[in-house]
Amino acid sequence: MSDVSIAPVTAGRFTAPTARVFVSDADTEEVLRRAFDDVGVHDAVFTKGTIQTAIKALGSEATPRLLVVDVSDVEDPISRVDELAAKCEPEVNVVVIGDRNDIVLYRQLKNAGVTEYFFKPVGRDPIKRVCTNVLSGGYEDKSVRSRGGKLVFVLGVRGGVGATTIAVNTAWRLANKAQRWVALVDMDLESGDAALQLDATPTSALLEALEKPDRVDKLFLERGSLHQGERLDLLASIQPLGRVMPGNDAAFRSLIDKLLQKYRFVFVDLPAAVAAKFIEVLHEPSTCIVVSNGILASARDLVRWRDWLGPNTPERRTLYVLNMAGADGALPQDEFLRAIGQAPDLVIPYSREIAVAANLGIKATQKCAPLDRALAMLLRDLGGEAAAPAQSLLNRIFG
Repeated sequence: MSDVSIAPVTAGRFTAPTARVFVSDADTEEVLRRAFDDVGVHDAVFTKGTIQTAIKALGSEATPRLLVVDVSDVEDPISRVDELAAKCEPEVNVVVIGDRNDIVLYRQLKNAGVTEYFFKPVGRDPIKRVCTNVLSGGYEDKSVRSRGGKLVFVLGVRGGVGATTIAVNTAWRLANKAQRWVALVDMDLESGDAALQLDATPTSALLEALEKPDRVDKLFLERGSLHQGERLDLLASIQPLGRVMPGNDAAFRSLIDKLLQKYRFVFVDLPAAVAAKFIEVLHEPSTCIVVSNGILASARDLVRWRDWLGPNTPERRTLYVLNMAGADGALPQDEFLRAIGQAPDLVIPYSREIAVAANLGIKATQKCAPLDRALAMLLRDLGGEAAAPAQSLLNRIFG
């Protein structure tokens, strides 16, 4: 399909079965086993339990193509489905089985993005029909958005303000501590150091994706991504100095759309010089984390970027991070805030421990308590979907 270089796969990265089942009774399990055999699914994995069992298990497993969960005797099943969504890749199809013949529950689950709901006793033929449609790609619900994940830009207003450190460590913590499926894209193709911070070697995949967007599909992303553990993938390339930045808004948007179908979060580390080339994409539904330090030049650049990005909308917002506050050369904070005319959403004080750890990469920063404290609010904000549009969270996850 493509001449993209194949990224080395991290040792221990798990693979998913075609189907994963969590049901609480033997009769339902037997019906499902027979239905799977009928449609040629022979690698299904069964666990006795309910959706709560699934939530715990999928925190340390790969997401299957088809997930069957039981909500019998489960209080507030919609909230439990919400919890489950956070553990899964956006492309998963979920079939819910329960003990209630309740049209209201059915509609709530369908509105939440669940593929189908069956009440017990479950029939073999309905299960076969749904499985066949899901596994053949024939299932389609026009009410569910195709975009699944949440897009996060991390934009440094100028070099050296720490945007890459914030992007890498927020993405890493969401993947490894909050157990989200995360992609990180380093758009600095001349001197980006996301790969350096993650102790990885860039591939040609990102360059090719921007130059030849028609080649990008699920297999391309799997082969070209650098797998940094079980839930974090990196796309990073280094081009020769002086080469013109490849791609355009359409190519960049195409790549992001494909990533959002595969990952729960897509982080884009976007230097200011590159962001100016893709300004239209910055107005896609997203969270844009604008990072500056406290020097005078950053104040000037921050005001310019704020004016260019414009006001928040129901689907797009900007968060401002003042990084390394109080470092040598920074303006007094009250003077800096007067210059920019706004209060930051997050202030990260200068810390020698953070500075040293950032130079050593993720092996040091993952153990850096001051950085953990500094990013805690940002992680709560992103993980809690604080600025999600009115569209149901689960419609985006299970689309």
